[in-house]
Amino acid sequence: MQNVFITGASSGIGAALARQYAQQGACLGLVARRLEILEELRQSLPHPERHHVYALDVTNHAALAAAAAEFNQATGGANIVIANAGISRGTLTEYTEDLPVFEQVVATNLLATVATFAPFIQDMKTRAAQQTCRLVGIGSVAGIRGLPGAEAYSASKAAVISYCESLRVELRASKIKVVTICPGYIDTPMTQVNSYAMPFLMPVEKFALKTCAAIQRGDSYRIIPWQMGWVAKLLRLLPNWIYDAVFANAPQKTREH
Repeated sequence: MQNVFITGASSGIGAALARQYAQQGACLGLVARRLEILEELRQSLPHPERHHVYALDVTNHAALAAAAAEFNQATGGANIVIANAGISRGTLTEYTEDLPVFEQVVATNLLATVATFAPFIQDMKTRAAQQTCRLVGIGSVAGIRGLPGAEAYSASKAAVISYCESLRVELRASKIKVVTICPGYIDTPMTQVNSYAMPFLMPVEKFALKTCAAIQRGDSYRIIPWQMGWVAKLLRLLPNWIYDAVFANAPQKTREH
């Protein structure tokens, strides 16, 4: 039986991953801020008695470490840790009132990823030669090139991608595999508020199925859906002057102020 620890588990990608792993017979550690939603999810899963819920904010690193320690003690150690918690906000640097929003996005998307992985690494090192051990960071296609109006989100997800790459190389000798998953447009509450067209929009359950397969294989880096992978390759190749001209008038996520 695999033991899987997932942050941002109450909805969207996190909840879909929880359902997928529960169907595979895993024991889950589910982290989110809303206890009642976590309990509803737990009760809806096969063998709810196997699963553990932790109602906390991932920016509270002490609470996150305590949940990790409790999960390890209860299960004998996590096999897969998925740092999925993330937020997206429209931000513009010219507005000083957006600075706290930048800080919140970076704290949730980047620093909480570090804080999610940190409590598990030493324990995983003792088991990785005999057991599957994966640390999974959820990046985004938005982290490949900066998108206008999404400065904080793009920057935080670009940082997640680079951070996971650094960690992957550092942990290579330990046999712990670090997997970076970059979603394109996935049909979740986060994207359902977007007022613009979202090419290759993928149902969240299909995304979860493909993500679990990539994690099991130990893929170092995977963009899902595959069509967005080709878009990402093209974006990387575009000279700045072309990219700037194309995206200068791209639709932007609405600011909340």
